Amino acid sequence: MEEELKCPVCGSLFKDPILLPCSHNVCLACARNITVQTPEGETPLQSRASGSSDYDYLDMDKMSLYSETDSGYGSYTPCQLKSPNGVRVFPPANHHRHCSLTCPLCHRSVSLDERGLRGFPRNRLLEAIVSRYQQNRRSSASSSSSSSSSTAVKCQLCDRNPVDATVMCEQCDVYYCNACQQRCHPSRGPLAKHRLVPPPNRAAGGGAAGVGQLPPATARKPATCVDHEVENFNMYCYSCKTPVCMKCLEEGKHAKHDVKPLAVMWKQHKCQISQALNGVSDKAKDAKEFLVQLRNMLQQIQENGVEFEACLVAQCDSLIEALTRQKAKLLTKVTKEKDYKLKVVRDQITHCTMKLRQTTGMMEFCLEVLKENDPSGFLQISDALIKRVTSSQDQWVKGALEPKVGPEFDLTLSSDSLLQTILQLDFCQGKDVQENPLFIQMQAADSGEAEMETESPGVESGPSVPVAPLLQLEKCCTRNNSATLAWRVTAPPVSPIEGYILELDDGNGGQYREVYVGKETVCTVDGLHFNSSYNARVKAYNVIGVGPYSKTVVLKTSDGECGVLTDCCFPPTVAWFTFDPSTAHRDIVLTNENLTVSCSSYDDRVVLGTAAFSKGIHYWEVRIDRYDNHPDPAFGVARINTMKDMMLGKDDKAWAMYVDNNRSWFMHNNSHTNRAEGGITKGSTVGVLLDLNKHTLTFYINKVQHGPTAFENLEGVFVPAVSLNRNVQATLLTGLDLPKNAKQ
Repeated sequence: MEEELKCPVCGSLFKDPILLPCSHNVCLACARNITVQTPEGETPLQSRASGSSDYDYLDMDKMSLYSETDSGYGSYTPCQLKSPNGVRVFPPANHHRHCSLTCPLCHRSVSLDERGLRGFPRNRLLEAIVSRYQQNRRSSASSSSSSSSSTAVKCQLCDRNPVDATVMCEQCDVYYCNACQQRCHPSRGPLAKHRLVPPPNRAAGGGAAGVGQLPPATARKPATCVDHEVENFNMYCYSCKTPVCMKCLEEGKHAKHDVKPLAVMWKQHKCQISQALNGVSDKAKDAKEFLVQLRNMLQQIQENGVEFEACLVAQCDSLIEALTRQKAKLLTKVTKEKDYKLKVVRDQITHCTMKLRQTTGMMEFCLEVLKENDPSGFLQISDALIKRVTSSQDQWVKGALEPKVGPEFDLTLSSDSLLQTILQLDFCQGKDVQENPLFIQMQAADSGEAEMETESPGVESGPSVPVAPLLQLEKCCTRNNSATLAWRVTAPPVSPIEGYILELDDGNGGQYREVYVGKETVCTVDGLHFNSSYNARVKAYNVIGVGPYSKTVVLKTSDGECGVLTDCCFPPTVAWFTFDPSTAHRDIVLTNENLTVSCSSYDDRVVLGTAAFSKGIHYWEVRIDRYDNHPDPAFGVARINTMKDMMLGKDDKAWAMYVDNNRSWFMHNNSHTNRAEGGITKGSTVGVLLDLNKHTLTFYINKVQHGPTAFENLEGVFVPAVSLNRNVQATLLTGLDLPKNAKQ
């Protein structure tokens, strides 16, 4: 309650409070301080806008509101001149200035009339409550002080041997002796507005009230009318909402107003306040219960957080444990493969060593036979020796000098999809999501969030459009910049489904576009942007019409592109891809999981890669496995619709470098440029650097840049490409770091 009893201006308990028209209260002295001068003809708001503050604390000589002729409060008259004998001289009437007062709480301004602050009624009820509150506080402090110690209250700032306190500051709540008060709490500056009161041991005592309760109200002298000081209030003006006296009704401004007896209105308003307090009490009770609920929720959040963290750690640990077990199994397979290869090679070494020893012994024996000069003896064994030597030579030729196994391990671990799943591991946005929440997020379809509805059993319905298909998250996946989606229909329609329409947006939240129309329930979309999120949806149609969309699936492509070529982004993320058999020329032969390419024709044929690039930096190499120094294989990039039956670069849809064993040329649209010395041999590597940030294409041979930058101003979508004939075999190498000179 103490906050209700403090003045909003000085912060102390109210002293001589007056009631403003806005129903707020201020101390009389504080009201003088916040009264501002307003030039005649100017409103208070205009005066405030011109620079006057709501709290202009003026000098008391300039703000005297006391009348020189009576003991009441008169209108404000500025006094700026003094006669030689010190008597105040008032300016002429034509220099009169109005005064206004702004409420410090609601900032509502009111102009003072000729009565000045006397025109505001004193809040006698608030004054009485403050008086009882002070009495109760002093009595409680005196009781506690007498029960705890028989001595008087001591000064709290004395260093040694504190003396009795003489004053207490209500704002600081500190007891001072005279010396400490003069030294530490002078009545000037910012401390001038603090109120110093006698300490409890010196205050006038009274009967102590209970803690938190005020003494009972005592009878007070009835309040008198402001305009008629000898008249008591006995009526209530219902129009002006204020108590009035009989003279106010007879001759004042309330003569024609609606009035009621003061006692009747007193009881009526008391009843209204009591009823309102009951409602506020109920709300306060609800607020207390709500606070208890919030405090309990704090504890629950702490406990649930610890439990959830433990569950998350347990789930991740189980994934790590499963991965560790699988790693052990894979290592076991690698060990078995290694042991098998080692055994085969060791057996072959043993066998070859034995055969070599036998051959060496036979050769030494034959040399000794050749040294003999006895023709008849030589001819006796020469036929058998010739057959033996020939047979031994044939054994070596039949494959004895070729290894039975190679040093490479024919084991390929495909971890791209698993790595992508781990990188997309996240929380579901709801407890109802059950289907593969770690990989693909489900969102409501844009077209009204259509849900699949099944027919109630036993209810026949006529032909209708198909229901929304259900995307099978366990079969949906992304690889590099391609996405595979699968779907099914759970409720068979009355009319057969004729086909499906699959739609994807542009990867930036733009418009959807159709990417597939047909009867299949699986579709792979190529040529997407790397490091982009695509929204996909599907709908079915039949003879009746097109059904609603499925829920939207969000697919994220691989981080196959690096943004800006800076030191902080190396090594860049890379793309993994193979040669594409679906778009290759029919004479192209692909092996080694579509990584090794050869050709069955003497003419040049083109094969493209499975990845398409539209932005970022990309580097790949092609290793020459077989080469007879005559053909001119070409390496570079092309559009998806480039010609496949001629050398790469002969049309306007390919950019390439063709090279032989001595030199190379750049070629685009059958234009040959920039001849460079140096060619390829068996085992050489040709590197292609496609920088779509700078829109350039550069070539490398054995990781050294070959010639200048080949092509510039490249725009659009590009696919890796190679052209060769039957005299060349090459293997694609992807997922490589950039060459060293490309990082500078």
